[in-house]
Amino acid sequence: MELAELEIFRAVVTEGGITRAAERLHRVQSNVTTRIKQLEESIGVPLFVRDRRRMVLTPAGEVMLDYAERILDLVQEARQAAAPQNPSGRLRIGSMESTAASRLPGPLAEFHQRWPEVRLELSTGPSLHLIDQVRNFKLDGALVAGPLPDLSLDATPLYTEELLVAVPASHRRVRSADDIELDTLIVFEQGCTYRLHAEAWLASAQKKPVRPMRVLELASYHAMLACVAAGAGVALVPRSVLQLQAQPLKFATYSLGKNGRITTYLICRREKSSATFLALRALLLASV
Repeated sequence: MELAELEIFRAVVTEGGITRAAERLHRVQSNVTTRIKQLEESIGVPLFVRDRRRMVLTPAGEVMLDYAERILDLVQEARQAAAPQNPSGRLRIGSMESTAASRLPGPLAEFHQRWPEVRLELSTGPSLHLIDQVRNFKLDGALVAGPLPDLSLDATPLYTEELLVAVPASHRRVRSADDIELDTLIVFEQGCTYRLHAEAWLASAQKKPVRPMRVLELASYHAMLACVAAGAGVALVPRSVLQLQAQPLKFATYSLGKNGRITTYLICRREKSSATFLALRALLLASV
């Protein structure tokens, strides 16, 4: 097993096939095909299920991809530790959707302008899921909401977000959870830290601490706010996201006070200190 074979294997998975991987690696297709076959022969199991249009990872391929990612990342870290250099290679960053939309466009654009040779990959998801991906070497770092359950990770505080409760425009004024008249909470999937804050805040109601009885899971803030405006439920939304609304819908927002102030952290594994990651962290800190 050679590093070149692992790099080719990862490129085939990332690009979804031999042709695009060969183009990205500046190799002929036959060479890429041969190196994949050699890797499979050295391991003793097939890594892909092949058909005419695509290549799908086998269970063994999924396992191999995880190890290939870790090996190649460690090699990159070792090179940079032995001979520090400018940012290069690949950087995988995760982020909450709200942070990606409201905080990252400027810093990421500047990062690309300064270091266009870096292949920066951004993915979004709920905080707890992103933390697991960082811990399991799937991501190099992530922007997540606190408090952080894993103290073994390195964490840099970046932003303080203010969560606001969004209700239909016809709803009465909201001063506390007791004022909520709706029985549906509109949230992201399990693992979202903002969802946990919303559930805890609503549970603090003195009159009916078990409210809301129903949960509506959606995948975007645009859909959540549209449902709030339609009277379908209540949601907790960062102020920074509301400021992105070009044409505000018919809903009202109210402050949660100190209970709505949530810190966003940039996390990474403690041993992850590549020049590429540190360059991104410096830009994010400068944008605060």
